[in-house]
Parts: sequence; structure tokens; C-alpha cells
Amino acid sequence: MIEAKPVASLSLDLDNLWSYLKIHGDSGWELFPSYLDLAVPRALAFLKERDLTITFFLVGQDVALEKNHRAIRAIAQAGHEIGNHSFHHESWLHLYSEKEINEEVARAEQVIEEVTGVRPIGFRGPGFSYSCSLLQVLARRGYRYDASTFPTFLGPIARAYYFMTSNLSKEEREKRKALYGSFRDGLQPLKPFWWKMDCPQALIEIPVTTMPVFKIPIHFTYILYLSSFSKALAMLYFKTALWMCKVFGIQPSLLLHPVDFLGCEDVPELSFFPGMKLPAYKKLATLGEAIDLLNQQFTILPMGEHADLVRETLRLPSLEPRVTNIETQASPVKL
Repeated sequence: MIEAKPVASLSLDLDNLWSYLKIHGDSGWELFPSYLDLAVPRALAFLKERDLTITFFLVGQDVALEKNHRAIRAIAQAGHEIGNHSFHHESWLHLYSEKEINEEVARAEQVIEEVTGVRPIGFRGPGFSYSCSLLQVLARRGYRYDASTFPTFLGPIARAYYFMTSNLSKEEREKRKALYGSFRDGLQPLKPFWWKMDCPQALIEIPVTTMPVFKIPIHFTYILYLSSFSKALAMLYFKTALWMCKVFGIQPSLLLHPVDFLGCEDVPELSFFPGMKLPAYKKLATLGEAIDLLNQQFTILPMGEHADLVRETLRLPSLEPRVTNIETQASPVKL
């Protein structure tokens, strides 16, 4: 008898060119330059070749622009799950008031449903930003899961690198001072859990998986960045991470970005971004090897199916979102 493979989920945050330029402090982002017509068909062909159905988290601002409708609709038509990635894609979403968060989520929700015909039931905060207010809004609006937590100790290091390579004013740096979280985020759980809130609608959290014990990133943008130094080392790193997930009983939820399908020749404006000095053919070869390895060892599901499965089959702990600092960043504490 063949033993069933463990489960994993796969998602893609459809961050667009303008959002990277905006976060980096570069001019011209207000014109909303896009690479979706290039990245989306490439990603869909890659997934179709492997018979994979995943979750795409869409940014409302992109969905609202007619020039992106063809690419956006192609995602839904291919049968992939559609999630909400906010409207404005501002990584300081955790600084919004509850009213502002509700408007942000609802506005993205509306345009996504209008263009794709699908009302999202899952959310991921831009830059892994989240707060108590966000979780309450999601629960009240009937979302079944959130996927905004990123349990890693490397957030402050990523923020320092980001500031070092950006063109931000002092005011913009202040707004982004909690970007990518704190060292405390490394203490967050890797396994799914319920958010315990004063709200009738329950909300499951599916964390973005990092390497067990060490809590260092294993999403594919990071693997591709490592491959710019050594593909063999990057693949060994990824194989080790998957092995550790099995040892610790983690059902990995891994993350893609459009830049994983794009090379330096496609988007020279993003040369500052990790891994964007590689040509597309090298990135796609490494990405294909990594995804194929994941597919060999795990049954890959969209995040909504993953959330439903853990709800039905696992006894999940309940964690209480608590305000722990002035940025109102939520920090789960086991009850």
C-alpha cells in the first residue's frame, strides 16, 4: 500500500511593478506600471505544466485597472483560488485604523468580485503586515483564513537591507519602521491555529512556513536569491527545509511572487531586488526543480483547501491576538 503524501499549500502574492517601486521610494509608481501581462501568462503556463492549482492573492488597485483585466481574469479562468492582498498594497497596513482597514479590505473585495466573479475568503497582508483590528475586520467580513504571519527572526535584518537600498525620505522611513516585523515574530507558531477573538466568525491562520527551529525563510524568492550564489547550495537548503518540515509534522505553506518568473532582462527597474540580477531562464530552471521537489514529497493544495482540511482533520490551538507595541502589531500568545 502506498502511503499518502503529506499536504502542503502554495500561493502567489501578485505584487506588481508599481508596488515594488512605491515601497522602494522610486518615482513613477503613481502611473501604476505593470508587468502582469508578462508574469501572469508565464506563471500560469508553469503551473499548468505541473497540473497545479494554487492561490493568487490579488491587489485591488491592479484589479481595478482595465489594462490588467485580461491577466487577472486568466487566473480565475484557469481555476486558481483568488485571495485578497489589500487594495493599495501598503506594507504599513498595521498602522491603519479599524475603519480604514475595513475600507481597504472591502474595496479590494468589491473590485476582485466584479472582475473575476469570485469573492475572496482568504487574506494576506502586504509585507506580512497584520494587526488585531485587521483580524477582527476579516472575521466580521466572513473570511475563512488569514495568511499574514511570517514566523522569522530575520525581519529587522530584511528591513535594514531594504532601507539601505531604498530612496526613502525620513518621513517615509518612519512610516515603514515596523516593516517585516520584529525579532519576536520568530516565536510565532509554524502550524495553523485559530485566532481567539470576540467575534462569532472563527478565523484560521495559515502561517507562511519558515524552516523549523531556525525560523529562516524558505519561500521561493529566497531560494532563487540563494541560487544566485550557488544553485546546488540553494537546492540543498530547500531539501533540508522540506525534510525538517516532515520531521516536525509541519504542513508547509510556501509562497511565490511574480518576480520568481521574471529575469533581469524583463524588469531592469527591479535590479535592486534580491535575485533580480539572474536571467529568467536560470530562475525558471531552479524554480521548476524546487517546485517539482515539493510536488514529489507533498500533495500541493490551494490555501483555501488547506485551511478547510486542517479545520476538519486537526485539533488546532487557539491563540489570542494581542497589541504588543505602538505599531499595534499583533503577536500570538498561546493560551
